[in-house]
Amino acid sequence: MKTLPEIKSSFSQLIAAPSISALEAELDTSNMAVIELLHTWFTDLGMQCQSVPVANTRNKHNLVASFGQGQGGLLLAGHTDTVPFDEGRWSQDPFVLTEKDNRWYGLGTCDMKGFFALVLEALKELPMDKFKRPLHILASADEETTMNGAKAFAAAKSIAPDYAIIGEPTSLKPVYMHKGHLTQGIRVTGRSGHSSDPAKGLNAIEVMHLVTGQLLKLKQHLTNNYREDAFSVPYPTMNFGHIHGGDAANRICGCCDLHIDLRPIPGLALQDLELMVANYLEPICSQYPGSIHVAPLYPGSEPFADNKDGSWTQLVAELSESQPEVVNYATEAPYISQLGCQTLVLGPGSIEQAHQPDEFLDLDYIERTKDLLKKLIYQACIK
Repeated sequence: MKTLPEIKSSFSQLIAAPSISALEAELDTSNMAVIELLHTWFTDLGMQCQSVPVANTRNKHNLVASFGQGQGGLLLAGHTDTVPFDEGRWSQDPFVLTEKDNRWYGLGTCDMKGFFALVLEALKELPMDKFKRPLHILASADEETTMNGAKAFAAAKSIAPDYAIIGEPTSLKPVYMHKGHLTQGIRVTGRSGHSSDPAKGLNAIEVMHLVTGQLLKLKQHLTNNYREDAFSVPYPTMNFGHIHGGDAANRICGCCDLHIDLRPIPGLALQDLELMVANYLEPICSQYPGSIHVAPLYPGSEPFADNKDGSWTQLVAELSESQPEVVNYATEAPYISQLGCQTLVLGPGSIEQAHQPDEFLDLDYIERTKDLLKKLIYQACIK
């Protein structure tokens, strides 16, 4: 085996490699620097590595590293990208690993490039020649925006593990369920004109008033008919997050935009939710043909649920000494689970640090995560 970097060095190199995902081209960064680091390290560890281009991205790749023969085994999955950082709000360079107050600071320490360094550290201490079932590692692209990396990997079905762990920051507590996320922009296009003669125009704000009335009926329908008591908010939610229309009090408003946020629970697919929105708005669309346009603001994420009482969930709960939980944020889990594996989200660090200036990982997680990963790999691949 070739010499592999020590844990602080691997963290430092990953943090120093920018891999920002953004819908805006001027902020978006290729993840190839991260992919190349991981490809080198896992190859040196003796794993078979394949870097796969991801369609509909700006030079992004997935990396799949595998070791061992046969069927089943374990998939350890994570994303290589980070969100953009807030210029001027960091106390230090976000691309330089900085240690202070028993923490490692840097963009991606917690969410979640650091997870790969911890996987590498765990594998250094395991007898890989004793593997009875395969271990796979997925390093995906664009989780923070489109999730195109995980979607493409799931569609390819190149592996069929029995179990999967997605290393998002959960404070090392197993997460078996989360809500989905859908945002839609609704534009009403009217006809502007002088306010003294309303009949000569079509006031987009007035039409939007009818739209919001129908959406509030849908909101109530979701509350009344869909429920999952494991969540602190046990029903799908709808939020009116942004509205803008018109430019002057004495002009008929010619255009009005509304942005809504919907959070479906498991059992309510995004496609079905989009259809509900369309059906509830159909009477207004028929009354004002061609005036109402609905479109996603950016790609959504499906809700996810695994079996709380399943064997893998209970084993991971026992090994992590934590009860299975549900969360409100979205992950790649609904796509990874399409491989047919029992899937959980579990990783070091707190979600409270994700997407924040001065993101950090508490150093107390280093040994705890390494030891837990060793136990999980042993159970799934060696025992």
